Amino acid sequence: MSVTVKEITPQSIIKELEKELYVADESLATAVYLALKLEKPLLIEGEPGCGKTELAKVLAQMLNTDLIRLQCYEGITAAQALYEWDYPRQL
Repeated sequence: MSVTVKEITPQSIIKELEKELYVADESLATAVYLALKLEKPLLIEGEPGCGKTELAKVLAQMLNTDLIRLQCYEGITAAQALYEWDYPRQL
């Protein structure tokens, strides 16, 4: 499963996510589509277990790119997130 940004539509995002058993509604697919087309980041927030990380994993696979994961927590600062990167701690 690998697509290019040129080929992506909100409907194709929904179909690709469904292939990986990820259920997405049209608003999520549209947000992902716009982030990709505009080349802007997309902030996904929600309760633990709602599928944020799984969405990132499936999108990385779909776009044939690496996933770099940052585990956020209450109190993390921008300096810690941006400049004190410790990859093994993120796994």
